[in-house]
Amino acid sequence: MARKFFVGGEWKHNESPKKVKKIVSTLNEAEVPCHDVVEVVVGPPFISLTLVKSLLRSDFHVAARNCWVGEKAPISPEMLVKMDIPWVILGETKRRAVSKETYERVGDKVAHALSQGLKVIACVGETLQQRQSGSTMSVLAAQTKAIAEKITNWDNVVLAYEPVWAIGTDKVATPALAQECHCEFRKWLSENVGAAVATSTRIIYGGFVNGATCQEFAEQPDVDGFLVGEASMKPEFIDIIKSATVKKN
Repeated sequence: MARKFFVGGEWKHNESPKKVKKIVSTLNEAEVPCHDVVEVVVGPPFISLTLVKSLLRSDFHVAARNCWVGEKAPISPEMLVKMDIPWVILGETKRRAVSKETYERVGDKVAHALSQGLKVIACVGETLQQRQSGSTMSVLAAQTKAIAEKITNWDNVVLAYEPVWAIGTDKVATPALAQECHCEFRKWLSENVGAAVATSTRIIYGGFVNGATCQEFAEQPDVDGFLVGEASMKPEFIDIIKSATVKKN
């Protein structure tokens, strides 16, 4: 079975309600491939979750951009479930660095979120130093192993590869490089988690992508979609969603 293309958006800024409504209006008015072709999830800051949820078209979904373990946590999976927020983004690479989140901590958060009924976009990725030292796959393996040790069902997990060195820098990951990394990552999943998981789990690209570059990335066989940052708040996000038709064709 073909993996359904997945496009997630991480809204990087707190915006006024007026600006949020404008962004949502652009999404609602857009003509995009049907839900059978592409799954779209947007992740606004927590303060805007309820507003976006109330306004967003029914074929798009909303994600929280973090949560913690425990019902009394500042933002818990239990709270998100009560808010009818179906997705959460966990392990975002910059948050790992700033908050000093260990691989094991991220694994615990993923497992707890899934246990409460949420779907998870789990982020993994390496720094420039790790890439230059040839450690990319060992880093991705360690990060994913910490998740795999805590869960058995991968049906509600999307893996997002975030090359930290190619986000907000002057360094660019080419589509060919992204494909090479995704392919090796999928091979690791097959050998260490299971062939069925490797075949069915979507691995999306979380490096820099925009309306001009998305189609070439989407053409890569092991790139199952995108986790988009800045561009997800701009009209070009529609072009990124439309790149899903490359897979259909």
